Amino acid sequence: MTPVLSNEVAEALAQRRPVVALESTIFSHLGLPSPANAQALQQCLAAIRHAGCVPAVTAVIDGVVRLGIDESEHQRILGAARKVAERDIAVAVAQRWDFGATTVSAAVAIAASGGVSVFATGGIGGVHRGSEITGDISADLDAIAHYPVVTVSAGAKAFLDLPRTLEYFETIGVPVLGWQHDWFPAFYTRSSGIKIPHRVEGADEVAKILANRSRPNTGVLLTVPIPIEAELDATNLDHVLAQALSDCDAAGIRGAGVTPFVLGRIGQATDGKSVPANLALAQNNARVAAQVAVAICRLDH
Repeated sequence: MTPVLSNEVAEALAQRRPVVALESTIFSHLGLPSPANAQALQQCLAAIRHAGCVPAVTAVIDGVVRLGIDESEHQRILGAARKVAERDIAVAVAQRWDFGATTVSAAVAIAASGGVSVFATGGIGGVHRGSEITGDISADLDAIAHYPVVTVSAGAKAFLDLPRTLEYFETIGVPVLGWQHDWFPAFYTRSSGIKIPHRVEGADEVAKILANRSRPNTGVLLTVPIPIEAELDATNLDHVLAQALSDCDAAGIRGAGVTPFVLGRIGQATDGKSVPANLALAQNNARVAAQVAVAICRLDH
C-alpha cells in the first residue's frame, strides 16, 4: 500500500518537517454529530499547525488511500462514510468506496506507509470485556504493535477491559507511556485506577524512546489524560457504562457495534456533555502529538 500524499504533506516530508497523522472516523457521521465533527476537525488541524507541524488526515476517497487532504475536500470527510479498519483498506480500494473513514488501525498503517511517525486520535480500542469467550480484541492493538508510529490517545474507552488491554500491550512489546501522569486514562476520565507502566515529562523523552526501542517496527502508545476541566464524573459514568453494557449483552450487540452503542448511551446520560469532552481530548491529543513530532524531527536532525 502506497498512500497518495497531499502536496503539503509531500513537501513537508521531503523537507523533513514534522507531520502528524489523524484518523477520519471522528470527523465523519460515524464519529461526532454535526456540527461538532467540523469543530473537531478545525480544532485538531489548528492545534497541529500552531506547533509548526503539518496535519495529515487519513482516508480512502474514491478508492484512493490518502495521507493528507486539501481544505476543499473537508466536506467529503464530514459526511456519510463507511468505516475502514486496516483489514478493510484493500477492499475499499478495490471496490472504490466513495469515502472510507479510517479507524486507528487503518490510520496507523497509512501513516507508517507514508513515512509519518506520529498519529493523534481520541481513544484507542482494546481488549473487550468477555474476550476470553468472544475473542474480541481491537485491531488497533496489533496495528500499534506492528508499525513504527507513536500513537497519542486519551487511553482506551472505559467500557473495555483495561487491565487486559495493558497486559496485551506488554505481551506484544509496546511501550505504554503516561504524559505527565501516573495513571492509565479511561477516555472521558483522567484515571482508570490502573498505574501506567512509564511516565514521561516531555516530548524529547518520547522521541528518544521511539528511537531506542528494541523492535524497530514496533510503535509506542502515549496516553494523555483528558483536560481536567473537561473530565466527566467518574461515578455517574460507571453507572451508565454498566447499564449500557448490560443492554448491549441483552440485545446481542457484539464486536464493532458495541462502541457506537455505548458512546451513544453516554451522550444521552450526560445530557450531551460527552461531546465537548470529546472535542477537548481530541484537541489536546493533537497538541501533544505535534510536540512529539517536532521532537522527533529535532532528534533526527
